[in-house]
Amino acid sequence: MENTFQDLARILTTPRPRFPYGALLLRLAESLATGLAIGVGIAVGRALAG
Repeated sequence: MENTFQDLARILTTPRPRFPYGALLLRLAESLATGLAIGVGIAVGRALAG
């Protein structure tokens, strides 16, 4: 039981690796999802319009 708490404390206190491109990748994914949603909306609108 003691080892479990020591392992948990070690895991929680170790610094996590930083991804320098994380914000850029998140922004790229956001733009891609937005563009896809707009494209699908336009396609559905055109399909309903005839």
